[in-house]
Amino acid sequence: MAVSRIGLVVHGGRARAAEAARTVRAWCAEHAVPCADIDVWADGGRRGAREEIEAAGDPDLVVTLGGDGTFLRGARLAAENDALVLGVDVGRVGFLTEVPLAAVHRALDAVREDRLTVERRMLLTVRASRRLRVPADMAALMAYGRGPLLPPPKVRTDCPTCDDWGVPLDVRALNDVVVEKLARDRQVSAAVYVAGRLLASYSADALLVATPTGSTAYSFAAGGPVVSPRAEALVFTPVAPHMTFDRSVVAAPDEPVALRVLERSGPAAVSVDGQVRGVLDPGDWIGVYPAPHRLRAVRLGPTDFYGRLRERMNLTDAPAAVADGTPPPLWPVTTPRPDDLAHLALPALPPPGDAPGR
Repeated sequence: MAVSRIGLVVHGGRARAAEAARTVRAWCAEHAVPCADIDVWADGGRRGAREEIEAAGDPDLVVTLGGDGTFLRGARLAAENDALVLGVDVGRVGFLTEVPLAAVHRALDAVREDRLTVERRMLLTVRASRRLRVPADMAALMAYGRGPLLPPPKVRTDCPTCDDWGVPLDVRALNDVVVEKLARDRQVSAAVYVAGRLLASYSADALLVATPTGSTAYSFAAGGPVVSPRAEALVFTPVAPHMTFDRSVVAAPDEPVALRVLERSGPAAVSVDGQVRGVLDPGDWIGVYPAPHRLRAVRLGPTDFYGRLRERMNLTDAPAAVADGTPPPLWPVTTPRPDDLAHLALPALPPPGDAPGR
């Protein structure tokens, strides 16, 4: 595809990310492609996605250089402009980044020559009982060392505001939307509705709604299930709830999840992909549902999600399962699939030299 402008999101604290940025800028100079840094915190503040994208000249490709956190920063901007996003892996335990550091130049060539696959990932959006706000005296508390806060989200102008259905907020989450306690000694209490029906009232450290992509992030750390990023679902997970039922609930994509803060609850922060975007008081509510558009992520080949899961989570086989036998092969088949399996998402044949028992 023709690339007319590139936006760069760089992890400023990693020397390897800065090195990769120089490679990208050299490639852009070689091919006369304008390039601009975006989501920069040098001025001590951050802007909304629309302001960032416009300041960068509306790039049609966003390149992130860092780990999953940097990719989420880039995804926020790419989703605003329906741009492609390409993640370069300079992190440690990432699931989202695609390209190893040494392959940056080749990856940009592949995009320019249209040798790529576009993977569409579900995004979440939000309606709320009112516009979100962040009190000025909370900014330092909620920064958590992640850099300056993003501004509270604006109201979407393409959707009506209604008394029962709330205010549509200009928010997109690739991983999750979280309602979490503000005070260490005061849990958040909220009624949770799935598909318009009360599921239960929870008292917990946090309540989160994740996409399949986000199932391996905060939701996973809280005991939630691992969900294929190709699936269409919403994953509701309570964090340290004070109740017997502490399991996740996986809802269909047309079954929204709403959370209403109860009257005896303390105030609650609303985080979108790890960034605090506002505060809810008792009586306030938010509804989380799939956004109408998907994130368009660049992939240079088939995504081996389960292989990456095994590698990144350091999964090992149970000793009792293999103690008296042969370990199972990493690649269980070495011959082409039959016609009745042609429609299934199965891996390609292993590369030459990868023996079945490896």
